[in-house]
Amino acid sequence: MAVYTEVSDEDLEAFVADYDIGAVLSFKGIAEGVENTNYLMQTEQGQFILTLYEKRVLPQDLPYFLNLMEFLAEAGIPCPTPLHAEDGKALRELCGRPAAIVTFLNGMWPKKIHATHCAELGTALARLHTAGAGFDMSRPNGLTLEAWRPLFNESAERADEILPGLAEILSRELDYLEANWPERLPVGICHADLFPDNVFFLGQSLSGLIDFYFACNDFLIYDLAICLNAWCFERDNSFNITKAKRMLSAYRKERDVSEAEIAALPVIARGAALRFLLTRLYDWLNHPEGALVKPKDPREYLSILQFHQQVAAPGEYGLD
Repeated sequence: MAVYTEVSDEDLEAFVADYDIGAVLSFKGIAEGVENTNYLMQTEQGQFILTLYEKRVLPQDLPYFLNLMEFLAEAGIPCPTPLHAEDGKALRELCGRPAAIVTFLNGMWPKKIHATHCAELGTALARLHTAGAGFDMSRPNGLTLEAWRPLFNESAERADEILPGLAEILSRELDYLEANWPERLPVGICHADLFPDNVFFLGQSLSGLIDFYFACNDFLIYDLAICLNAWCFERDNSFNITKAKRMLSAYRKERDVSEAEIAALPVIARGAALRFLLTRLYDWLNHPEGALVKPKDPREYLSILQFHQQVAAPGEYGLD
């Protein structure tokens, strides 16, 4: 369970008393997520999510994340809305951690992904990108090209423990991406972590986007490539072109994608795969003994990366 900080009844009651949401009726930890401590809270006014931000989230980034969620919610994007306490602040402190309460979204993330889910996500992502153009705060992506080499170096000596030859594979891929990473593509607000467990559905209809704590300003096509990797590969790591075509088509109906973005997609998709391969590799090799959160296998993203390495043209993703 992703609960790193335990909150006592007394501390919780004192914290919630500063909000106009009534008394707490129930309170339980949420298993999903690996970065922060999350609790589902039922009060007299409804359900809410309490998040305590752990050490991997920089405190100076939190105003960006919270203001972005509030901005997008007001723009009609289905995402959590931060609550403000009586002092007007959305970001406060609980048990020595920065903390916030946000609204609860109905829905469930899809355990079995269908093409309809991919189309819904494509539409929602394009609308998020379009709405984000009006947001006046900016945050650089701390896990983009410039960060990958240092991140690799932290794991390079032990990478072959995961798979013989992995260190050499990653080193060569970094060489390629550093030499071929595109420039001057459209930049905007990116969620940067829209995996299936961060997207809620009611039936086949998308009902919410959550977990904005990797949000940043980067190439918009990079955000789309992250989704392509997370949603359009099957459990055997085979590429499902039908899902990809539905996602990309739905996205393009909401936002014009430039020819330069389309041409760059194979390289961008490789970078998006490498980013999660490297962070998973680091987490796998540095997993604390006895930790309750199970690290994700980096080899899944090696297979995805190897698929993209063989792509000769954007049309292989289902683009017309």
